[in-house]
Amino acid sequence: MEPVALALVGAGNRGQTYASWVARHPGRARLVAVADPDPHRRSLVAARHPGVAEHETWEDLLAAGAGADAVIVATQDREHREPAVALARAGHHLLLEKPLAPTEAECREIVSAVAESGVLFAVCHVLRYTPYTRLVKRVVDSGVLGEIMSVEHLEPVGWWHAAHSYVRGPWRSERLASPMLLAKSSHDLDWLSYVTGRRIARVASFGGLGHFRPDKRPAQAADRCLDCVIEPDCPYSAPKLYYPALRERGATWPVSVITDGADEAAVTEALRTGPYGRCVYACDNDVVDHQVLALEFDGGATGTFTMTAFTEQTHRQTRIFGSHGRLVGDGERVEVLDFRTGATETAGTGHETGSNAGDGHGGGDDGVMDAFVRAVATRDPSHISSGPAESLASHLAVFAAEQARHSGTVVTVPAR
Repeated sequence: MEPVALALVGAGNRGQTYASWVARHPGRARLVAVADPDPHRRSLVAARHPGVAEHETWEDLLAAGAGADAVIVATQDREHREPAVALARAGHHLLLEKPLAPTEAECREIVSAVAESGVLFAVCHVLRYTPYTRLVKRVVDSGVLGEIMSVEHLEPVGWWHAAHSYVRGPWRSERLASPMLLAKSSHDLDWLSYVTGRRIARVASFGGLGHFRPDKRPAQAADRCLDCVIEPDCPYSAPKLYYPALRERGATWPVSVITDGADEAAVTEALRTGPYGRCVYACDNDVVDHQVLALEFDGGATGTFTMTAFTEQTHRQTRIFGSHGRLVGDGERVEVLDFRTGATETAGTGHETGSNAGDGHGGGDDGVMDAFVRAVATRDPSHISSGPAESLASHLAVFAAEQARHSGTVVTVPAR
């Protein structure tokens, strides 16, 4: 088959990740166009994809008729709806970064445009595409656990990742991006529905912004870490995060987010003048730093989900309790206890990688690209597990959970 021709809208960290997959698989895909208002970001793409057409906006890309079979939309959360709807209506197959959009109305508009146009469509719920998820799903679907009765799921965001992305970074504010549950944890509600095979039907939620607030600020803290006398003892110190990361891994994520430079002078300048050098107690953040959900699935199974900033940065951790067995998983391996025999078995994926964006989300980033490109090449949507209906269902659960958190009630999730 000829390589699938792809265009990229949004060349930030996520867009660069997907473009990197294309560069590593020239026999399967080629990047023909990129749209991003930042010339440096476009240049990074062009350096790995000679001959790629460069555009400042998605409108320019669409007007130019770049000759792409499919388009990857990896813009910021609030910039998803317009390009996704327009590109779908123009007949382009779409891979859309999660979340679909920050509001239910916008999510529904995107899904409607995709349905009307008949294009292939996938959302980057990358957790669905990891070797670990395939392992968990295989165990659940085998029946060894019996009927699923309850689930416990933890998302350990990590203290430094929370400070980087959700206190100082672009997802710090619901106004600028979306609620934490949507920006970070839509993956998790989607994953729980996927591995259990059950739709989330009702939800209650509790949580808030408990620590990263002005009233928690130590008395001697300065507005910026580089000026702060207590910085060496602060767990959220920006110098302690970015300088070691640069020395150990070079100008990759998260350093690549804060500066276009590749040396310590560039990092220092970013911490001196940019948002990533601010005191975590003196930012304009408002998203929650801890949240708990109580879930009821179709059929009566129950679950809990916890998202917290106050952990090490590691894989999600899950326990699934069935009528005939239980599963404990740590993101790399699972332990299964069979009640019928009393035997315990442990299995791994053989693919043990880090859980964050810098490590490819445990193979999920590569997995979603492999599935989407395969679907486009064969025109077979069965390769996509995170299609429009599945993604809308998990987003509706997120919106219901946020309604429940704000209202203090149990909210029924719309069936469609």
